Amino acid sequence: MTLPPCYIPPDDEDQPEDPTRRTFVIGSAAAAAAAFVSPLLGAPAATAEKTKSPPVNATKVTLHVNGKAHELTLDPRTTLLDALREQLDLTGTKKACDQGACGACTVLVDGRRVNSCLTLAVMHGGHRITTIEGLEANGRLHPVQAAFIRNDGFQCGYCTSGQICSAVALIKEGHATSDDEIREWMSGNICRCGAYEGIVAAVRDAAKNGGGNVPV
Repeated sequence: MTLPPCYIPPDDEDQPEDPTRRTFVIGSAAAAAAAFVSPLLGAPAATAEKTKSPPVNATKVTLHVNGKAHELTLDPRTTLLDALREQLDLTGTKKACDQGACGACTVLVDGRRVNSCLTLAVMHGGHRITTIEGLEANGRLHPVQAAFIRNDGFQCGYCTSGQICSAVALIKEGHATSDDEIREWMSGNICRCGAYEGIVAAVRDAAKNGGGNVPV
C-alpha cells in the first residue's frame, strides 16, 4: 500500500504504557519502601525508652573522683575505666589493651596506681580516685606533668596519662632513686612509640624537683 507523503509513523514512546504493569510496579515499590522505612522511623523512640531505663541489677555507687562526689547507677560489671570515660566524661584515662597489660588506663586510687580496666567501679565507692585531669591544681601543672613536657616524655601521647599517673605514685613510693629503678617500676606502662628515654628523664627530673611533695 502506498502511504501519503504526510504520513508519520507512530513513535513507540508516545504509546500509552500498560496501566496494569505500571500500577503493579509503583505499588510494589511503595510497599517495599514502607516496610523498610517504618522500623527506622520508630527506632529513635524505642532507643530513647531503652536509654531511660536503668540496667538490669543496677547498683548505686558514689565515686569520689578528683575531689568531687558523683552518684552513679551502674551495671555491677562496669569497670572503673568505663565509668570514668562513659559516665563522667573523663576521657584522659585511655582504653588500649583492656587487659591490664599496657598501663594506659592507670589512675590513682587512694594514692596507689591501679589499672582501671581490671577493677570494677562498684568496688571503689568512698575511695579517693585521681585521674590525669585531677593532677593539676589552680591552673598549674603537677610537677610530673611539667617534667614530661620539659623532657619530651611522649610522642603520640596516647599512653602519657597512664605514664604520668604511674610516675606520680612511683615517686611517692620512693622508687625513683636511679634510672634502673625507674625503668623497673615503670615497666608496667608500655610506650609503643619508644619514648622511654624521655620518660625516664622526666621521672628523674620530677623526683628532684618536688614531684613527690604534691598531694593527690
